[in-house]
Amino acid sequence: MHELRLVQQLCRTRRRLCSMCAPIDERKQRMTTVNIDPTGDIAVPSLSARRRAALAGHRARADRSSVERAPTRVFYAIFLIVGVLVAVGLVMVLSASSIVSVNNGGSAFTMFLKQLMWAGVGICVAIGTYRMPYHAWRLLNRPLLAFAIVLNVLPRFPIGITINGARAWVELGPVRFQPSELLKFALIIYLTNLLGRRQSELTNPRRTLYPALIAWGFAVVLALSQSDFGAAVILSAIALTVLYMAGVPVRWIALSGAVAFVGAFMFLLTSASRMARWTAFLDIEGNRAHTSYQVWQSMLSIANGGLAGVGPGAGTSKWGYVPLAHSDFIFTVIAEEFGLIGSVLVIGGFATLTALGFLVAMRAPDYSGALLAAGITMWFGVQAIINIGGVIGVLPVTGLTLPLISYGGSSLMITLGSSGLLLNIARKIA
Repeated sequence: MHELRLVQQLCRTRRRLCSMCAPIDERKQRMTTVNIDPTGDIAVPSLSARRRAALAGHRARADRSSVERAPTRVFYAIFLIVGVLVAVGLVMVLSASSIVSVNNGGSAFTMFLKQLMWAGVGICVAIGTYRMPYHAWRLLNRPLLAFAIVLNVLPRFPIGITINGARAWVELGPVRFQPSELLKFALIIYLTNLLGRRQSELTNPRRTLYPALIAWGFAVVLALSQSDFGAAVILSAIALTVLYMAGVPVRWIALSGAVAFVGAFMFLLTSASRMARWTAFLDIEGNRAHTSYQVWQSMLSIANGGLAGVGPGAGTSKWGYVPLAHSDFIFTVIAEEFGLIGSVLVIGGFATLTALGFLVAMRAPDYSGALLAAGITMWFGVQAIINIGGVIGVLPVTGLTLPLISYGGSSLMITLGSSGLLLNIARKIA
């Protein structure tokens, strides 16, 4: 039974809903404003302005980024994919390097044990980058870049060694490392700090674009001085991605990319042998006896794998038919021993990791997290595409390794450390 009566006093209002808790200024920043000029025409914001407005919410939410969040499904998915790729890499290195290890006078497990050791070091580095607040990299951006530059000058000295035409390694006693791997990571950290500190000046090229181009160009020159064209491509992809995500005007990015492309083409023209290697993929069968020998043998091994593969350890490519089957061409061994199914799973793993990485970049709690995640993701994605494309004969062979899988201590350690930083950011997304 309902009774109608007068209400003496209304209840006080409760707190606002979570979706409306954001300050008015922050909500305005998330909206795309359409202005009407005096002539009556609608002024539509440019693409760069919309990207800057979307990323402005990161800066407004920076004070809430320190709140510890429960790991999301994206975090666990990235963690699982990285772990599986590293495990697959260890298994395939054991299979692909056993013959080379024996031929070099060691046991069948020599190279595998080295890779396992570097995987352990890389996991320790990943734990450190995961636990360290990623904003702390702001204090290290210049020293880290300077240290990486110094390391990349060392190959020009007697301690540098040449492998497959590229003088890109440094050998100190039993330790051999490739300093360009650290340069990729250092460039991401430096550009993120530069653009983050000058976020309000993105339309001023003297304050943002020119310093970024100097760092990018210097890094590329160092890579080219080592005859490491693949590293130069990855450094360029990283720089262009971070500039785009930061909200730098697209016309500036397009012009910078065009200049870089012309410069790369001119660099290839300076050497007939270099140009021949980079155009060999256009006629693999015709060049199968010389410049395309490695790719031709790789394609034969991949065809031998069929749908399900010949089985773990039963491949023939590692018996000297495919040079560098344990490093640059390890995808050949995967395709031969696990077939089309295994190849698709590995490619799917990298594709999913790339998609999740960009999702982390778009949902990162602040501006720095977005740029870091985008740079790392583009690094992994482009390097995987170039490596696999070269192995199957649709892209030039650059000498780049397959991230997290190929044999190589410095590559595995740096990519695992970068994965830890990506997980650090993924832990804080909503």
